[in-house]
Amino acid sequence: MNLGYMLSRSAAAYSDHIAIIHGDLELTYREFNERVNRIASALRQLGLEAGDRVAIFSPNRAEILEVLFATWKAGLVAVPMNFRLHHDEVRYILNHSEAKVLVYAGIFQDAIDRIAQELTETRIAVCLDRVGEEQFFQTVLNYHELLNRGDAAEWMEQVDGDDLAWLFYTSGTTGRPKGVMLTHRILLLATLNVCADIYPFGQNDIGLHTAPLTHGSGLYALPLIAKGGTNVIMTASSFDPETVFASIEKYKVTVLPFMAPTMVKRLTESEVRKKYDLRSLQCIIYGGAPMYVEDLIAGKKAFGPVFAQIYGQGECPMTITGLSREEHDLSCPKRLASAGTARMGVQVRVQDADGNELSPGTVGEIAVQSDLVMKGYWKNPEATNDTIVNGWMRTGDVGYIDEKGYLYILDRTKDMIISGGNNIYPREVEEVLLRHPAVQEACVFGVPDREWGESVKAVVVLRPGQAATEEELIAFCRDHLASYKKPRSVDFVEALPKNAYGKVLKRELRAKYWEGFTRMGSM
Repeated sequence: MNLGYMLSRSAAAYSDHIAIIHGDLELTYREFNERVNRIASALRQLGLEAGDRVAIFSPNRAEILEVLFATWKAGLVAVPMNFRLHHDEVRYILNHSEAKVLVYAGIFQDAIDRIAQELTETRIAVCLDRVGEEQFFQTVLNYHELLNRGDAAEWMEQVDGDDLAWLFYTSGTTGRPKGVMLTHRILLLATLNVCADIYPFGQNDIGLHTAPLTHGSGLYALPLIAKGGTNVIMTASSFDPETVFASIEKYKVTVLPFMAPTMVKRLTESEVRKKYDLRSLQCIIYGGAPMYVEDLIAGKKAFGPVFAQIYGQGECPMTITGLSREEHDLSCPKRLASAGTARMGVQVRVQDADGNELSPGTVGEIAVQSDLVMKGYWKNPEATNDTIVNGWMRTGDVGYIDEKGYLYILDRTKDMIISGGNNIYPREVEEVLLRHPAVQEACVFGVPDREWGESVKAVVVLRPGQAATEEELIAFCRDHLASYKKPRSVDFVEALPKNAYGKVLKRELRAKYWEGFTRMGSM
């Protein structure tokens, strides 16, 4: 089934209900669907054929959702790109995906002009704002021109469930990003999965998109649109807690559909939240990176029983496991450290390096089997075969499953530290460091050690106005961890480097310590 049917259904059932709010713009489901139909028909009129790729490069705005659904209704494939990418990364993705069309925000005109002559397949450029002076594309249109070219009549290309819908490029923390192939069936099942197990989205829900719609937040627009809810799109290009609080109060927001843990932490630590009425908020869905237990406890004390956790990857979107709002029980802190249990239609196991399933409580690599798993990596069969082995997708994460089926993620396989033959999981050390009152953020990794192979290094950001010494933090860890797990050295920095999605760039931090050395794989 074409994903576009979700919008067509809601347009019929909830025609006058507000679908999108973005600044002064409000669109009902009828208006939203008509605009999507216009874009879909206009794209096909430009000569695009089923399966052609349409890339999107823009900060959050209503047009992203319009282009996504228009692409699907037209039988095309969406290639959303994070707006914080460098122009060299944009060029790589456009060429690697062989995108025929680029839809972009006018603020990126200079960046597009710089790469336009190096694009191999992209011949049609659609600017969401003004059109620049460059002449490097065969066809250059303003978005409103494209909209006016199309027909508002219902448009729905027949697709197979295994046809591609979304080409999702990974964040590239370990090298060049890979194009994850997600089909119509995968995204439909993921939508059903979320509604069944994570949060029961409905017509009366109002979701506030604070994260990029070209990433996780765009996926979480699907259940809202499928159930006739309202999508409020934040206009700010950077995350501001007070803007979030003001939007929750103004629009009576019920759900924050996708937030990175760093966002939740900033909301929790912001004192301005006390100025706003947040009683409408029923759920904060968080994921994308580890949420430390201390931060989660503080968050629940600040906002109440609204948190739901998802563990997923681009290769298995939206959710592999989940921890429900009811399971966020402060009286059971051990369970708060888990990523929850396997979701509907998902099998999760922990396996050794040879792919053998391990017993409960035994640490190994987390693997997934499900119809939610990607079709593969675009133009990269070698990486596909390395990742999906005998029907099980290797996540690259290390963890264990307890007797009740709760998954505990310890770290990435590549990040595990081997010191003197002992396996040390950085996240465990980071959890302890974050319990120190002076520590705001911490990143732990292995550095070369001629005696032990690797030793534990901590890089720490202190809270404003707080002080701590290297010796103090090492002693603090010694009091709460086995001695061999404590950091042997601590560096202090003003900020940790993060990628466009808020994940700490551990590889970048670690690289300077490994110059002239070769680091062996952990598993």
